[in-house]
Amino acid sequence: MQLPLPALVPMATGAAETVGTPWINISIFSAFVVVTMVIVLRASKSTATAADYYAGGRGFSGTQNGLAIAGDYLSAASFLGIVGAIALQGYDGFLYSIGFLVAWLVALLLIAELLRNTGKFTMADVLSFRLRQRPVRVAASISTLAVSAFYLLAQMAGAGALVSLLLGISSTVGQSLVIVVVGVVMITYVLVGGMKGTTYVQIIKAVLLVTGVAVMTVWILALYGFNFSSLLGDAVAVSGNPAILEPGLKYGVSETSKLDFISLGLALVFGAAGLPHVLMRFYTVPTAKEARTSVVWAIALIGLFYLFTLILGFGAAALIGADRIESAPGGVNSAAPLLAFELGGSLLMGLIAAVAFATILAVVAGLAITASASFAHDIYTSVIKKGNSDPRKELRVAKTTVVVIGVVSILGGIGAQGQNVAFLVALAFAVAASANLPTILYSLYWRRFTTRGAVWSMYGGLLISVGLIVFSPVMSGAETSMIPTADFAWFPLTNPGIVSIPASFLLGFIGSMTERRLEDPVKQSEMEVRSLTGIGAEKPVAH
Repeated sequence: MQLPLPALVPMATGAAETVGTPWINISIFSAFVVVTMVIVLRASKSTATAADYYAGGRGFSGTQNGLAIAGDYLSAASFLGIVGAIALQGYDGFLYSIGFLVAWLVALLLIAELLRNTGKFTMADVLSFRLRQRPVRVAASISTLAVSAFYLLAQMAGAGALVSLLLGISSTVGQSLVIVVVGVVMITYVLVGGMKGTTYVQIIKAVLLVTGVAVMTVWILALYGFNFSSLLGDAVAVSGNPAILEPGLKYGVSETSKLDFISLGLALVFGAAGLPHVLMRFYTVPTAKEARTSVVWAIALIGLFYLFTLILGFGAAALIGADRIESAPGGVNSAAPLLAFELGGSLLMGLIAAVAFATILAVVAGLAITASASFAHDIYTSVIKKGNSDPRKELRVAKTTVVVIGVVSILGGIGAQGQNVAFLVALAFAVAASANLPTILYSLYWRRFTTRGAVWSMYGGLLISVGLIVFSPVMSGAETSMIPTADFAWFPLTNPGIVSIPASFLLGFIGSMTERRLEDPVKQSEMEVRSLTGIGAEKPVAH
């Protein structure tokens, strides 16, 4: 049965359609910003040292950190992008949910605890533990900054889409201005609160997000008498396409699209284990036991959330329809807010929009902290100052880096307007899986791994993945490209993972096997014992 759909509230003639009442939307949105800013200001009073700024003083419990991990991992791609992808592509859109969830499990089983036991603040602490400091730290820092920049593109594009929908802004200039404002708020959060303030925002966001999507999920199922089959039937009827319930609507239309799906799957499954902003969260707890507790909470929340996206996606397909989603400001990323308006009017729309904005702010704050820690701790302190920097100067460098990465993300977000944020995050996963994952796995599990292998793997994976993205339909050659008027694409796939990930592993292997200078066996043994047992994990890394 087709349920009646409330009409959108039009703005003045010639303007874009908006949803709900703009003043209600923006009031709820502003209230959230004010409340979280107060929390960040309170947290800033106890942020005095590098350990406070980067790792929150390692004072968070496992439960708190588990909520914050979920808050960090469940990005705008998970909420805005996946719901829109399922609404438009059905089964193929849900593959993003499956990929992101499996990726999290891979990261936990192979990487998380070993990385936490070996490191101090950043991924480079681990990679350089038994290798030569300068080349490895520089490469790891550049890789971290690149992954963070790609991820920030998605979050800023999602922010532009969300607030533009709230205010009915359809012009490119107006949406660009929105992205600038969001970027400034994000920079302020991180500069003032550091990791402690960011963690509290992530905890609040995780609770609000899971609660919000749970309410919407139950509401949708209640409309259909808790009959999931009836919901799917309505989604098919509205779309007029039974194929949304079958594999292949997006990734089965040609041999190239099938290869693209394999490439996407590789990027999603292996990418999370190379995401520095997620892995950095394990440094904020005092013990390995608390790290494991945080993992249990994170798995429960993340798994539950991705189950909810299936209901929300097909609910949007049934109650909104593809045409209305694609024509709204923000396009495919507007499915979740539009669905909220259909269910509960302006109030629920404003609340869900505030939750979505909290999602974006929490993730971009985590990314900015990671990028600033990587540059200040790995390049400025460890390489330039050779470990002898003034902590106050290091903090200033970290905060300057936040401003720079914020400006870059604003410019990138303006260029990425209209792209599905789940798709953009998949690109960040591909870069992370190519530039970071092989080096992390080799460092933790292969005693023969050398500095040359690490440098070749990181630089090679980064250059290959980014290069293939630049010369793919993502950038040019198609109507949906970031530069639709140009055509310099020669790589046919939209995700480079199928080429760049194996290439990075191969480069790491060749680089190590061709280097005659082997690494210090004492440091290798120390790292192996420390990573597996946690002995010495609470102490600074010895160089």
